[in-house]
Amino acid sequence: MAADDELSTRKASLRRLVLSRRARVAPNERAAAAGRVAEAVASSAEFAGAEAVLGYASFGDELPTDPTMEAVLSAGKRLLLPYVDGQRLCAAEVASIADLAPGYRGIREPVARKPVDLTVAGIVLVPGVAFDERGGRLGYGGGFYDGLLSEFPREIPRVGLCFEQQVVEDVPVGDADEPVDIVITEARLIRRPAV
Repeated sequence: MAADDELSTRKASLRRLVLSRRARVAPNERAAAAGRVAEAVASSAEFAGAEAVLGYASFGDELPTDPTMEAVLSAGKRLLLPYVDGQRLCAAEVASIADLAPGYRGIREPVARKPVDLTVAGIVLVPGVAFDERGGRLGYGGGFYDGLLSEFPREIPRVGLCFEQQVVEDVPVGDADEPVDIVITEARLIRRPAV
């Protein structure tokens, strides 16, 4: 089996496992975890130093991000949220969660799509299926966030948000897979080891 095929197979297998695990998180645990993650994001040094935050609107079984988006707005910071434009992600500023509507694959996106320069973000919140303690991230397979992150200056902190059940020992990564610097779950904040 070619190396690329083997990597794809390992990713698909891990994706199935973790999505199944994530789907079993009970509704009350989901809400409590979302609140704890929002508090951890808001109390981080990276958040304190950012004037603008590139967040994302959760969908399906993902860790709910509405509490985190509200924390950004309550802190008086600019909230930038992504939307799909063709095969890439762009972002627009929103003043309220009410400024979102279902877009690509039903994921909530800004209604007003006035693109902003993403590099104004002082911190980037990143969704994912699985993360490891070395900053490895497994996405959904579309490459949207890897493409987005590859355009960001490396000094802008990338923070993966997830349930503790989504942290695994080892995420299989390839050359095009972009790492995160921090992973925040309801139980802990994990910083990627310095290289």
